[in-house]
Amino acid sequence: MKVNPIEMQKSLGGVNYPASKQQILDQAKNNKASEEVKKALDALPEKEYDSPAAINKEVGKS
Repeated sequence: MKVNPIEMQKSLGGVNYPASKQQILDQAKNNKASEEVKKALDALPEKEYDSPAAINKEVGKS
Protein backbone atom coordinates (compact mmCIF):
# COMPACT_ATOMS: atom_id res chain seq x y z
CA MET A 1 0.00 0.00 0.00
CA LYS A 2 1.43 3.37 -0.97
CA VAL A 3 1.17 5.97 1.78
CA ASN A 4 2.87 9.36 1.87
CA PRO A 5 5.77 8.84 4.32
CA ILE A 6 5.58 12.41 5.64
CA GLU A 7 1.86 12.02 6.31
CA MET A 8 2.59 8.70 8.03
CA GLN A 9 5.22 10.28 10.29
CA LYS A 10 2.86 13.12 11.25
CA SER A 11 0.22 10.52 12.15
CA LEU A 12 2.70 8.72 14.42
CA GLY A 13 3.69 11.84 16.37
CA GLY A 14 3.51 11.25 20.12
CA VAL A 15 3.72 7.45 20.00
CA ASN A 16 5.84 6.06 22.84
CA TYR A 17 7.91 3.13 21.58
CA PRO A 18 7.82 0.22 21.84
CA ALA A 19 4.13 0.42 20.94
CA SER A 20 1.43 -2.10 20.13
CA LYS A 21 -0.62 -1.92 16.96
CA GLN A 22 -3.58 -0.64 19.00
CA GLN A 23 -1.52 2.15 20.62
CA ILE A 24 -0.30 3.18 17.17
CA LEU A 25 -3.83 3.22 15.75
CA ASP A 26 -5.15 5.21 18.73
CA GLN A 27 -2.42 7.83 18.39
CA ALA A 28 -2.96 8.10 14.63
CA LYS A 29 -6.67 8.75 15.24
CA ASN A 30 -5.78 11.39 17.87
CA ASN A 31 -3.50 13.00 15.28
CA LYS A 32 -6.36 13.11 12.74
CA ALA A 33 -4.68 10.67 10.34
CA SER A 34 -6.14 10.34 6.87
CA GLU A 35 -8.27 7.33 5.96
CA GLU A 36 -5.41 6.05 3.79
CA VAL A 37 -2.98 6.11 6.74
CA LYS A 38 -5.52 4.53 9.09
CA LYS A 39 -6.16 1.71 6.60
CA ALA A 40 -2.43 1.08 6.22
CA LEU A 41 -1.93 0.98 10.00
CA ASP A 42 -4.99 -1.23 10.47
CA ALA A 43 -3.40 -3.76 8.10
CA LEU A 44 -0.28 -4.07 10.30
CA PRO A 45 0.39 -7.40 11.98
CA GLU A 46 -0.39 -7.56 15.70
CA LYS A 47 2.98 -7.04 17.36
CA GLU A 48 5.10 -4.46 19.16
CA TYR A 49 6.86 -1.86 17.00
CA ASP A 50 10.03 -0.27 18.29
CA SER A 51 10.25 2.75 15.97
CA PRO A 52 8.49 4.69 13.21
CA ALA A 53 10.96 3.10 10.77
CA ALA A 54 9.72 -0.37 11.77
CA ILE A 55 6.15 0.71 11.04
CA ASN A 56 7.10 2.19 7.66
CA LYS A 57 8.96 -0.97 6.73
CA GLU A 58 5.91 -3.12 7.55
CA VAL A 59 3.52 -0.78 5.70
CA GLY A 60 5.83 -0.92 2.68
CA LYS A 61 5.41 -4.70 2.51
CA SER A 62 1.66 -4.52 1.84
